[in-house]
Amino acid sequence: MNFHCLIVQVVVMTHAYNNRSGVRYMTGGLKVYYVPWKPFLMQNTFPTFYGTLPIVRTILIREKISLVHGHQAFSTLCHEALMHARTMGYKVVFTDHSLYGFADAGSIHMNKVLQFTLAEVSQAICVSHTSKENTVLRSGLPPEKVFVIPNAVDTAMFKPAPKRLSSHEIVIVVISRLVYRKGADLLVEVIPEVCRLYPNVRFIVGGDGPKRVRLEEMREKHSLQDRVEMLGAVQHSQVRSVLITGHIFLNSSLTEAFCIAILEAASCGLLTVSTRVGGVPEVLPDDMIVLAKPDPSDMVQAIKKAISILPKIDPQEMHNRMKELYNWHDVAKRTEIVYDRALKCSNQNLLQRLSRYLSCGAWAGKLFCLVMIIDFLLWHLLQLWKPAEDIEEVPDFILSHDQDEGISQDNENQSLR
Repeated sequence: MNFHCLIVQVVVMTHAYNNRSGVRYMTGGLKVYYVPWKPFLMQNTFPTFYGTLPIVRTILIREKISLVHGHQAFSTLCHEALMHARTMGYKVVFTDHSLYGFADAGSIHMNKVLQFTLAEVSQAICVSHTSKENTVLRSGLPPEKVFVIPNAVDTAMFKPAPKRLSSHEIVIVVISRLVYRKGADLLVEVIPEVCRLYPNVRFIVGGDGPKRVRLEEMREKHSLQDRVEMLGAVQHSQVRSVLITGHIFLNSSLTEAFCIAILEAASCGLLTVSTRVGGVPEVLPDDMIVLAKPDPSDMVQAIKKAISILPKIDPQEMHNRMKELYNWHDVAKRTEIVYDRALKCSNQNLLQRLSRYLSCGAWAGKLFCLVMIIDFLLWHLLQLWKPAEDIEEVPDFILSHDQDEGISQDNENQSLR
């Protein structure tokens, strides 16, 4: 039987990647706008304040957007899109995925920018309770506006190996960006000591970054070429094939709001050893993870404990538990509740909105007000130059049963103007 149903359409806006720009259509009515702004540092676009206003305005009107949801505190495109959306009267939601400090220069400046962006946010989402506490302290948001919704894992993609691995050789897997924040320096000290204590232990290290050189030097120094395999960068589609070759997953991060890699490893049936930082203790039950201080000796002790309890671990049972604990359907339902609350928030006029920015600081508050006033004036100039009535709206997306079962459409012929 053929039937049609209207669905809530999701439109993704991101910056251009390499030669990819324009609009791409995906399955289920998902549409991705690759805004022609090239990244200049760490996949972030150059901050323009008002340069993105015309194209953001066009997308919001053209797609008949009801709510704007921004992600990541260090995304300049996210900050600008939320600022323009609030100027235009849209409801906005922000999700913070990271933890930042309060002492170093970068975090101090970033926290002030976040305070500006979230001054008018309708609702906010954090991935752990630790992340929520951090975001509330950094941004000054009322705690009742911040919801905790954890990440999830596609357990259908991350399944254990069909056959249980032999215990004669224990394989410890590390998949991470090899940078300071991810604890690559800890690995340099932990790996040789574990190899010394356990002749039957082998390491597989996936990932790339500036600290990879230190790991390779460590491998050469201790003659561990046959016991430490360096894979380099691993595509996400290949992560599962790497995980199922191991018994233990090792996470050495120095700061972590949630760590989705732990979920993927647990779903593949690996026992996790992790540093006790950030929101990591909230992620898995105690019998599925061994926690340690971010200290080499304590991490070695945690690995020793994990090796001792490894015979008790049933990978398939762990996978089944992960299917019950984390799934994206539950995340979607909880996010929908946040959206409903955001849409019920009332709009305020410009003067009422500016009062919120004034409370951001003696000098910063006045600067933020000036930024928003200019944004407001530029928006009205755009309204006169190109009225909203002249921007063609897309037709409502109708999803048929045949399309729902079909393959993705990939169309990049439609370009942004």
